[in-house]
Amino acid sequence: MEEIPSQSIGKDDEDEIVMEAAAAVHGEPLQDGNCPPNVESAVEILQEKVTKQIIKEGHGRKPSKYATCFLHYRAWTESTQHKFEDTWHEQRPFEMILGKEKNEMTGLAVGVSSMKAGERALLHVGWELGYGKEGNFSFPNVPPMADIIYEVELIGFDEVKEGKARGDMTAEERIGAADRRKMDGNSLFKEEILEEAMQQYEMAIAYLGDDFMFQLFGKYRDMALAVKNPCHLNMAACLIKLKRYEEAIAQCTIVLVEDENNAKALFRRGKARAELGQTDAAREDFLKARKHAPEDKAILRELRLLDEHDRAIYKKQKEIYGGIFGPPPQPKPKPTNLLMRTWQWLILICQWLPSLIYRLFRRERHKAD
Repeated sequence: MEEIPSQSIGKDDEDEIVMEAAAAVHGEPLQDGNCPPNVESAVEILQEKVTKQIIKEGHGRKPSKYATCFLHYRAWTESTQHKFEDTWHEQRPFEMILGKEKNEMTGLAVGVSSMKAGERALLHVGWELGYGKEGNFSFPNVPPMADIIYEVELIGFDEVKEGKARGDMTAEERIGAADRRKMDGNSLFKEEILEEAMQQYEMAIAYLGDDFMFQLFGKYRDMALAVKNPCHLNMAACLIKLKRYEEAIAQCTIVLVEDENNAKALFRRGKARAELGQTDAAREDFLKARKHAPEDKAILRELRLLDEHDRAIYKKQKEIYGGIFGPPPQPKPKPTNLLMRTWQWLILICQWLPSLIYRLFRRERHKAD
């Protein structure tokens, strides 16, 4: 498993993209997913029973026959709008080898073969290229002769001459394929092509899914984690740059489940939490990261920024609450002229003179008695 040098948090290295400033993750649905999305783009006829409308343009070339494609999709029956599959909800990309798909996936494969990496599209598929005349009464439950609507995103694809699925690869082949995707993602990140970089990282992670990792022990597990964890952290770096902070936190947390002392995961999660205003949680992450990288300047700088932020907040609150609970302002004396003051003195003398005369009279009478 890759060790993190104490000075590497704020610098680039070959295995991980490091950035100082800045659900399924990439490919998260644009809408809530209960109903098919409303799409206004032009309708493209792919076959007699398959049409396509582009929701988001992709890039590069299209997959060829026997390419291993990784995609997310949702599926509804067109007549009832009943959703019967959703890989976004399951947080697991679907793998399809073009030309070797199941019969009920024929229409979906026609649509995918017309797409570029990163493209999202809405497909309308006739029942003849879906679940057929009989439908499907197990899982998924699809009624007979049901036309299907798919919302699909092609994450990416591997061109393999003989169409070898992940399940048919050895552990070394799967780890090697994932590592190549990770390196492709790193190159795209350095060019600031963040969305495409995340596609590469997600494809790399798809090769190293939970079911595969569960079977690995010893050196093979260490080899796989040395590829998988950097992909999650690099995705977090992309997401922070894209200001998608909650998703970045989720990616870092995946790494921390495997390695609770991973300094880069703690640092990037702290960055994302700080951006969301979660200052206490961010400080906790930075302090823990500092234990494992005590000389790292990036961590020290973030802690200093948090302290400055707290002092500014305290000063502002003191000004606000000081005005509420502080001493009341003293009234300013009203200016008066000389005539007014003289009149006030005469009134005062008139009020006290009778009392003074009465006291003097009483005292003289007392002496006489």
